[in-house]
Amino acid sequence: MSQELIQAVMVLTKQKGFAPEVIFESLEAALLQAYRKEPHSNPDAYVELNRETGAYKVMAKKQVVETVEFPETEISLLDARKIDKRYEIGDIVEADVTPANFGRSAAHTAKQMLIQRLKEAERSVVYEEYYSREGDIITGVITRVEGKNVYINLGKTEAILPPTEQIATETYHEGDRIKCYIVEVKKTTKGPQIMISRTHPGLLKRLFELEVPEIYEGVVELKSVAREPGMRSKIAVYSRDESIDPVGACVGPKGQRVQHIVDELHDEKIDIVKWDEDPAIYIANSLSPAKVISVDVSEEEKASYVVVPDYQLSLAIGKAGQNARLAAKLTNWKIDIKSETQAAENPFTGFTSTEAAESED
Repeated sequence: MSQELIQAVMVLTKQKGFAPEVIFESLEAALLQAYRKEPHSNPDAYVELNRETGAYKVMAKKQVVETVEFPETEISLLDARKIDKRYEIGDIVEADVTPANFGRSAAHTAKQMLIQRLKEAERSVVYEEYYSREGDIITGVITRVEGKNVYINLGKTEAILPPTEQIATETYHEGDRIKCYIVEVKKTTKGPQIMISRTHPGLLKRLFELEVPEIYEGVVELKSVAREPGMRSKIAVYSRDESIDPVGACVGPKGQRVQHIVDELHDEKIDIVKWDEDPAIYIANSLSPAKVISVDVSEEEKASYVVVPDYQLSLAIGKAGQNARLAAKLTNWKIDIKSETQAAENPFTGFTSTEAAESED
């Protein structure tokens, strides 16, 4: 192990992306473990590996004594003075304890240990890379579909898209490129376990951040997201600059920005509404595309009573209550919707402390 070792380290550096020092340190540790398998090894030994030549030796501290009883940890005064004539009894010497014929046996053992350590180091590098991307979008290629699980190649590792994180209306095919949201990255003995999702609200949020420069730059803020994956979503946006329309910025010229996101989510409908600090206005906006006549709110109950035109009632509630349900999730308010006729027949008398209005199904 000399220049060949240095060349091997350089190859690993390029192939695996490790810093050379990481490989050198792993190799020193592997050689030390190989040494410790030798009979009568010094428990305090360490390995010195020359980063330029690849030469190495096992070093250990030994105490200078008159008569050696424990050769693993002691050295005679005569031998010590061969190293440095100034040594005296009781001094500590840094001695070369490399066993004879250590090279061949050590090379095989160190190789196996180095491979293991490099695998662990590679897993650690991959883990750190993806752990830092929790809450972000990643693009991968579907490599296979086994049972209900979809396996996605992310480049340096593979992730599994489980059935619970798949959009029910989507079909996944081998070779397809797909964007997913990184929910969580766990460290395991077999490498990082990356939990990804196509249904997480964060996916929609990140897609808008990628597509809308005003959101990425912080001029437009995405306040809230509510999703029924594959079916319909609502997002609430706010502009810190009065001259910029947050809804228009998200829709984009000729609707191109939002259309790109709709295409990525395979025609999931997206309602973009304007956030407002006034809860009554915010709730009215959240029921878009329905028009609202009036909104009464109870801050204490986080509940609202909404009146809409008769012809808008079914639109406000939505199919199977979807529009009202998403509006409630988006605003985090309970929403009770009534038509003008219903409100006239049973006039609203206010909220009570024991009962709050519920969203209609």
